Amino acid sequence: MTKDLLINFLFILLSLCLVQMVYLVKYVYRLEEIKGWVIGIFPIVSLILCMLLPVALEKSFIWDLRWIPFILGSLIGGFRLGFSQLLLVLIIRYLQGNDVGFYVTAITHIYIGLLAIFLSKYYLNMNIKQKLTLSFALTLFALSSSAIVSIHIFHVKIDSIFWTKYVVIHIIGMFISTLLWEVIQTNFQVLQKLVKAEKLQIVSHLAASISHEVRNPLTVSRGFIQMLSEGEATQARKEYATIALQELDRATEVINDYLTFAKPAFDIEENININEEVQHAVNVIIPLANMNGIQVKLSLVEHHHYLAKGDKKKFQQCLINIMKNGIESMENHGEINIHLDYKDTTLHINIQDEGAGMTQEQINRLGEPYFTTKEKGTGLGMMVSYSIIKGMNGHIHVTSEHGKGTCFSIILPVQAYKKKLISNTLSLT
Repeated sequence: MTKDLLINFLFILLSLCLVQMVYLVKYVYRLEEIKGWVIGIFPIVSLILCMLLPVALEKSFIWDLRWIPFILGSLIGGFRLGFSQLLLVLIIRYLQGNDVGFYVTAITHIYIGLLAIFLSKYYLNMNIKQKLTLSFALTLFALSSSAIVSIHIFHVKIDSIFWTKYVVIHIIGMFISTLLWEVIQTNFQVLQKLVKAEKLQIVSHLAASISHEVRNPLTVSRGFIQMLSEGEATQARKEYATIALQELDRATEVINDYLTFAKPAFDIEENININEEVQHAVNVIIPLANMNGIQVKLSLVEHHHYLAKGDKKKFQQCLINIMKNGIESMENHGEINIHLDYKDTTLHINIQDEGAGMTQEQINRLGEPYFTTKEKGTGLGMMVSYSIIKGMNGHIHVTSEHGKGTCFSIILPVQAYKKKLISNTLSLT
């Protein structure tokens, strides 16, 4: 019996390990969809395993370590998780049969569960010593209540030696489980602080980069304006003024690039003919491809010119950034294939290269400032590209195989289309 009780306790430890793994996966892969429901893994999985593989004293009664996850889950998760656990316990115990055992379970778990749910709002604000004391007290109260109800109401005979082992293992199990849960929560809080620290570091890098990029054209403009004030010839003054204006425009463009990341919405929104803009971006990128010995293949196999909402110039910038990265990922040979496809009211622009490829961890970090796989890259181009597509209510899906290439799929909602029969495949070199 002691061995079976210890196996029950291993089920509880297993579920705690699962929670820790999910938290680590959430941090490593930046999975924002994994949120508060993670805490439900520990009590729910533990309850199911403990009750399906219980320690049976005799045919008329069943014992297991369900009190540990039941009490901790109610204290940690509050009403929603506590009520879900109570319902789960009653359903499983009813299906296991035996009226006496079910009645004991129903009586004890209902009022212990309600008590734990009531105390949960205080439990979360306690320190570790107070939490251990409360969980210890609730465990003793629950075990005592079960014994009293079983012996005095339903006249169930309990072996005193086994009961002592049962209580001891319960107390030790509750102590260890409470400590492990606090360690897991503390580790997760540390990981969250690390994420915030990374974001603060990114902000500092952005501030330094903006000040550096904007200072250069402003310094040039100041110098030429100073020369204008010194009374040069008319033609020279015009040249100085032109250069000063160009540099000021460049400073404005730098600021706009950073604002694109911070605020994806566009000041000018228009209908963009996707086919035409892709063709234009390909024409722009052809000289760079020729310099690197790369063949560009464009495939437009559609019967309509599809339109999407956005800023035409920024969309071109996004396409050129992604195509340029694909070309630079290949070493003086290979192909880059651009293909348009229409699926379920969305337009897919697939840009496939034959470059070095990326790992899944690198893919998950694409779009972060100052993350790049290139030796001299800054990551700002890809950051801006992701923001532009997000501002068009689309998203970018990336698939890659290390050593074989990467495919960027830009997925955009289609606003309308112009009917125009085209069916061509262009090979551009």
